[in-house]
Amino acid sequence: MANVVAWVLFALGVGHIVYGLVKFKAPLSEAVAAGFVGQFKVPEVRRTAFWFLAAGALVMLAGHAAVHAVASADLAFLKIIGFYMLAISILGVSAFPLTPFLAVLIVAPLLIAAGYGLLP
Repeated sequence: MANVVAWVLFALGVGHIVYGLVKFKAPLSEAVAAGFVGQFKVPEVRRTAFWFLAAGALVMLAGHAAVHAVASADLAFLKIIGFYMLAISILGVSAFPLTPFLAVLIVAPLLIAAGYGLLP
C-alpha cells in the first residue's frame, strides 16, 4: 500500500505537467518560438506556465523520493516527505480552496502513516 501511495504522488506530478502543457500550450509555444531564454518574464501567463510546470516537476521529485524511500524501507525519509507535502498542501488549500492540492492533502497523511509503519 505504501508503494501505491508513493506512486500516486509521482503520478500527481506527471498529471500536473500534462495538464500544464495543455492549459498553457499557447504561451509555452510563443516562448519557445521567441527563443525560450528570457521569455518568461512577460506576459504574466508565461511566468505562470513556467512555475506551474516547475511545481509539477517538484511533485514528481517528491513522488520519486517516496518510491525510493519505500523500496529501501527508509521510513524516516518517507515521514519527512509526507510532512513536507502535508504543509505544502495545507498552504495550497488555504490559498486556493477549490484546487487539486486537495489530492495531495489526502496523499500526505497516507505517506506519514506509511512512515510510521501503519500501512503495509
